[in-house]
Amino acid sequence: MGFVKECVHDAAIGVGVADTPEGLATINHPGCAATIWRRQPANEDQNWIDNLPPDRLPRLREILDRKQLRGAAERACAAADTPVCPARTRLLDDIARLAGLFAEIVPSPYLRLRLDVVQSNACAKFHIDALHARLICTYRGTGTQYGISTDGADPKRVFTVPTGAPILLKGTLWPDASKAGLLHRSPPIAGTGETRLVMVLDPIFNLEEAF
Repeated sequence: MGFVKECVHDAAIGVGVADTPEGLATINHPGCAATIWRRQPANEDQNWIDNLPPDRLPRLREILDRKQLRGAAERACAAADTPVCPARTRLLDDIARLAGLFAEIVPSPYLRLRLDVVQSNACAKFHIDALHARLICTYRGTGTQYGISTDGADPKRVFTVPTGAPILLKGTLWPDASKAGLLHRSPPIAGTGETRLVMVLDPIFNLEEAF
């Protein structure tokens, strides 16, 4: 999608905020629990995706070589009858770009791609993922929420990732992940009428173990 800069006014301690896509690699620094690439969708692209009927939004859950992700996302758009237009092309290009960045930062031969259309309280409990790392980008609706917890309880201060801004999070399999105390969740939206479109990327190091 097309993007212009947006200021993320504040972030939790241990969360890096980058102005460039390459800045997501800050996740490799000790003590950094997550990184956010602060960006805002161009108005025309956001208006397009926000006004699509929920059943026209792509849905997908598949393990792929990163070079196959764009094609898979395009097939998901075709299956959902997502309108063919420049905004759809930019969405597909962005999914492929984020997959490439993620695969370089967290080197893995395969990625699990999820495109979820969310209209309820999915994963509304604060948690840390039981994997090496995860990239989440909310293309429509409220972004991922996160905060610091020192005792495992819900964070006292909750931050929300802006729509369209990818967040790269360390999971429990990252050596120093648990030390930061960073927890995240999907925002509770049940009863609000909101529809979210969320892309999730996970690294897959061993295909046999993934199934």
